[in-house]
Amino acid sequence: MEATNSLLDTAAVGDLVLLDPLTEESLLRTLQERFQRSDIYTYIGNVVISVNPYRSLPIYTPETVQEYHNCNFFAVKPHIYAIADDAYRSLRDRDRDQCILITGESGAGKTEASKLVMSYVAAVSSKGEEVDKVKEQLLQSNPVLEAFGNAKTIRNDNSSRFGKYMDVEFDFKGEPLGGVISNYLLEKSRIVRHVKGERNFHIFYQLLAGGSAQLLQQLKLRQDCRHYGYLNRERSNLPGVDDAANFRAMQDAMRVIGFSPEEVTALLEVTAVVLKLGNVELSSGYQASGMEACSIAESQELREICELIGLDTSTLEQALCSRTVKARDEMVLTTLTVPQGYYGRDALAKNIYSRLFDWLVNRINTSIQVKPGKQRKVMGVLDIYGFEIFQDNGFEQFIINYCNEKLQQIFILMTLKEEQEEYIREGIRWTPVEFFDNSIICNLIENSKGGILAMLDEECLRPGVVNEDTFLTKLNQLFATHKHYESRETQNARHVMDASLPPQCFRIHHYAGKVTYNVTGFIEKNNDLLFRDLSQAMWAARHTLLRSLFPEGDPQKVSLKLPPTAGFQFKSSVATLMKNLYSKNPNYIRCIKPNETKTAMLFTPELVLAQIRYLGLLENVRVRRAGYAFRQLYGPFLERYKMLGTRTWPRWAGGNRDGVEVLLEELAIPAEELAFGHTKIFIRSPCTLFDLEKRRQERVVQLATLIQKMFRGWRCWTQYQLMRKSQIVISAWFRGHAQKNRYKQMKRSALIIQAYARGWKVRRAYRRFFRSGASARLANFIYRRLVQRFLVGLERNLPPLSVMDQTWPPAPYKFLDDANQELRSIFCRWKCKKYREQLTPQRRALLQAKLCASELFKDKKALYPKSLAQPFCGEYLGLAQNPKYQKLHAVAKDNLVMADAVRKVNKASGKTVPRLLLLTTERLVLAEPRAAQPKATLSLGDIHGASVTRFSDGLLALHLRESTTGGAKGDLLLVSDHLIELVTRLHQALLGATARGLALHITDRFSTRGPKGDVDVTVVESERAGSEGPVCKKRGNRRMEVLVH
Repeated sequence: MEATNSLLDTAAVGDLVLLDPLTEESLLRTLQERFQRSDIYTYIGNVVISVNPYRSLPIYTPETVQEYHNCNFFAVKPHIYAIADDAYRSLRDRDRDQCILITGESGAGKTEASKLVMSYVAAVSSKGEEVDKVKEQLLQSNPVLEAFGNAKTIRNDNSSRFGKYMDVEFDFKGEPLGGVISNYLLEKSRIVRHVKGERNFHIFYQLLAGGSAQLLQQLKLRQDCRHYGYLNRERSNLPGVDDAANFRAMQDAMRVIGFSPEEVTALLEVTAVVLKLGNVELSSGYQASGMEACSIAESQELREICELIGLDTSTLEQALCSRTVKARDEMVLTTLTVPQGYYGRDALAKNIYSRLFDWLVNRINTSIQVKPGKQRKVMGVLDIYGFEIFQDNGFEQFIINYCNEKLQQIFILMTLKEEQEEYIREGIRWTPVEFFDNSIICNLIENSKGGILAMLDEECLRPGVVNEDTFLTKLNQLFATHKHYESRETQNARHVMDASLPPQCFRIHHYAGKVTYNVTGFIEKNNDLLFRDLSQAMWAARHTLLRSLFPEGDPQKVSLKLPPTAGFQFKSSVATLMKNLYSKNPNYIRCIKPNETKTAMLFTPELVLAQIRYLGLLENVRVRRAGYAFRQLYGPFLERYKMLGTRTWPRWAGGNRDGVEVLLEELAIPAEELAFGHTKIFIRSPCTLFDLEKRRQERVVQLATLIQKMFRGWRCWTQYQLMRKSQIVISAWFRGHAQKNRYKQMKRSALIIQAYARGWKVRRAYRRFFRSGASARLANFIYRRLVQRFLVGLERNLPPLSVMDQTWPPAPYKFLDDANQELRSIFCRWKCKKYREQLTPQRRALLQAKLCASELFKDKKALYPKSLAQPFCGEYLGLAQNPKYQKLHAVAKDNLVMADAVRKVNKASGKTVPRLLLLTTERLVLAEPRAAQPKATLSLGDIHGASVTRFSDGLLALHLRESTTGGAKGDLLLVSDHLIELVTRLHQALLGATARGLALHITDRFSTRGPKGDVDVTVVESERAGSEGPVCKKRGNRRMEVLVH
């Protein structure tokens, strides 16, 4: 057996293979010592022994899961997680299907062990939404199956009353895909009777305690358990168990698995039917013929049952109280006696619950099954009832113990096979091992021609009077000489007197001990008959789930073939299970119950010793120790013990096997104690291994002392080096500090000398040169200082950036006036530049026009100041909006500069006529207002000058060239209300068209050319001038006088 320091505690070894001496007493003492230290797990090789502590231990935390994840099986303390991890890694990495067999008697902790295995595999397998869903469904199947398949017994508060085998299927990555659950031999007789101090199945108590008032009303149930006959009309209180909370947990688990609300309701309705059947009471009566007959004593319960399942009351009453018998091709209805009626009622309840449980398992399988076509690996977990020896053992105990015999057979054979395969693999000669082969007991029970089960089936099918007496007589005749069978009759034949063996019993010498079975009820329970009338009544129900449980009740499919017996079915199931287990690599967990009272951490040696015997633990150890008790790979063995050899310590340069051979040769271990395999070293007795461990511990102490000595020396040497280095650093710093102080003193002295020398030189130079130019230097310094103060003060007191703000701080000193004015000019121009940069193109053009007007008229014409506040609009006629001016608008097109209403002065009479003036970028157009037709069109090139007065009038004379077409009629004399804007825009248009400005004359006298010669115009300021504009008066043929304000 491979071992490490965690298993080699000589006080209480973790692996019983290393126990020396090996006796029942030493094995029991070891288990007891480990149990008292809260070490509830012990190994026999790779078999885990688990002793139930009956309390929670802090050894199942997430940290513990990580400790055992991917660890060597023997590198850590014995734990159920170790075998679960070893099985999972073998499945994932070596592609070997696994099975974990959990055995032990009721109350030993098998169910909890299976939960721990499943929770560990769920914790270490990979994560993902779909994977987590599958893992959760697999784990949540436990609460559902426990509710319907577990019950409180005298030995166990949560005893599994059925056998469960779950195949969990994984993909190639080790991620769970789903699973399949198989159930074996549900103890359905518990439905109708159980002994005082026990309970029926959990679901009944959970439903009554946890169901809401509405649900119980719907199911027609009362909350009081004492109301129901199948619950022995007793209180349901169970210390430490919350049935209501467990009911809610079961409902949550069903939702996780995928049960629909309708399925849950149907399931609970059928459960309620079973519970209420126990309250159906029968009364005795007599027919006219004098035959005894039974009838329903109180029809209330029967009516409620029929309402739940949708069945006519008379149909169910007839099925319970009578039976249809076929006689000579005729169907005869016979009445039943009260005992027969109660038998039929109980058989119906048992069959409904048993079939409901099978349906529940199949429904869970539907949710967790793997989709076809996926490659899968399988890990099976078997949680099945342990060996049972009661005061009164019946058919159920016989079947259970038969199953345990088969499991013990596979355990021994697989253990021997594994040992033999390892010896052959390592090239070690196999030593045959003597062990008790229980196949003779298995054949006694299951032999198809002469076994007990075969005889029981034969007796059930035999016509005539059939009872347990004839069955027992046949067994006594057949097995009279069998050494593992005895009864009162066979003992008498052997002249053996044993008062402990009653007449109606037989005894089998099982591998776990002698068990006496009472044959009463064997025939009835093996037949497991249900009257066809009851099956047909259930088929007639309108309840979908209940109807599906009784397909044989269909009148169209009546079969006269007898159904298989319970023993035959169980034998077939066990054979299938054994075939399944043989195809997988087995892993074993043997559970032990430490006391009968379920007291925490109480160890009863007599009880545990009995379990050690019937579990065959001592024999198991002997099988594992056959030949060689210990084996380990060469590498780990050499790494652990190389310190014992002078040639292998501290390093071995050769191969691992050579190193082990050299080491063991140097240690002078007898050759008969050793065997060298291909990859492992084998040691025959634990004494040799413990001797190696003792030497190693002594050597470890020596090495530890050496290490401590070397460490202390190294630490002192290191401290000395540190102190020496510190002293050198301190000395260096001290010398440096002294030199720095000396240097600073020398520097101070040099500076003093230099200061005195420079002072002497300055004083000498001052005396020679400074006195003559001192005033100029002082004045220059003061001047620069005053200028500096002026500029800094100006910076802090700059006026606002508004272009209209003309304020400026005065110069503080007169000599700074010119500079101050220049700075003011610069600041003003800078403000204007900033202002111009912010202008829009339209605003810029308007201001340019205003600037041009300023250049033309400022300080020259009295009308100019009035025009400053008036914006230059340009278009005063509304050409685009007035449809009357469409032709004029077409003439201007997109080149319009100004459109205004003016008055044209007739040079012949001095009278004025209204005209429309259009100025474009290329021409000037005069139009008649009424017809809106152009009267005169002048090219801008035809205009060579203009004359205006210096007064506030709007008189304008346009001088035209004589050579042009437009100038043939002479100059134009116009009066405009927007004279400043008109002249300015005309000037800008001429600049744009001819690159020359308008030649503007501002004068009181000017001459205009007419068709008959020149006319002299004199402008006179007079109060007689009209308010609407200048008044023109003709003074002869060659002169005109214009009166203005």
